[in-house]
Amino acid sequence: MDFGAEFKTECISTSGADIHLTHGGKGPPLLLLHGYPQTHVMWHRVAPELARDFYVVCPDLRGYGDSSKPPSDASHGPYSKRAMALDMVKVMATLGYQQFAVAGHDRGARVAHRMALDHPEQVSRACVMDIAPTLHMFRHTDQNFATGYYHWFFLIQPDGLPEHMIGADPDYFLREKLNRWSGPDARFDPDAVEEYLRCFRDPQVIHASCEDYRAAAGIDLDHDEHDRDRRVECPMLVLWGSQGFVNRTYDVMSVWQAYAHRVEGRMLDCGHFLPEEAPAEVATELRRFCRD
Repeated sequence: MDFGAEFKTECISTSGADIHLTHGGKGPPLLLLHGYPQTHVMWHRVAPELARDFYVVCPDLRGYGDSSKPPSDASHGPYSKRAMALDMVKVMATLGYQQFAVAGHDRGARVAHRMALDHPEQVSRACVMDIAPTLHMFRHTDQNFATGYYHWFFLIQPDGLPEHMIGADPDYFLREKLNRWSGPDARFDPDAVEEYLRCFRDPQVIHASCEDYRAAAGIDLDHDEHDRDRRVECPMLVLWGSQGFVNRTYDVMSVWQAYAHRVEGRMLDCGHFLPEEAPAEVATELRRFCRD
């Protein structure tokens, strides 16, 4: 899906994965990271607007979209947020940026959180969209969480169970996720949805995305427990949707204030998919936050 004439698409190889990305614009660098079960295309309503003031980089996370799908292992370490964050730091360095702002949605927000902890000299500002910290969510698991976020517990099942079940009808599964997690008035671009479907039909993507969640329930928690006494040092912006599970379940700002030193935030009138349901507000908030 074309973001416009000023954007170009390429593949950058890191030590761990080949990362497919679209980038363009003018100004200071801003890295935008997508979530599940999507690709970098989810930024199609935001990236062209921000490209007026920033050099915008929109990659597919390893395992997603047209980025490579490295083999995993018993620890699921190749799909840890630490590994994904390192990919992105190396991509930005290849583009000539040693320091940059990052904004992530859903899984991309978890990568951004880990990146801010692991690479504080590179991350100048971080925005996370519609998440609470992984460690907090697992520590406060109850029936409400297990029901609302059942996919966290389904996708981590071993022996290829979720891969087989999703693979039987990946189009239904992806469309169901978009419908369940968005607000009642959400309207997704048909071309964007078709691109999500094209990528998600690949059995390697289904497997890699399950590995992403398996890592979150294992090695990511080990990393988060180890760093629990540390807080994100750079300024952090938290955005979330008024009609989503995160808003219904958590006191979002108070939770994040326990994980970062300088936090500001705002609730937007939408469901889970902020960049597609409230693109103008997301662009406005990121422009303001990254310019301050």
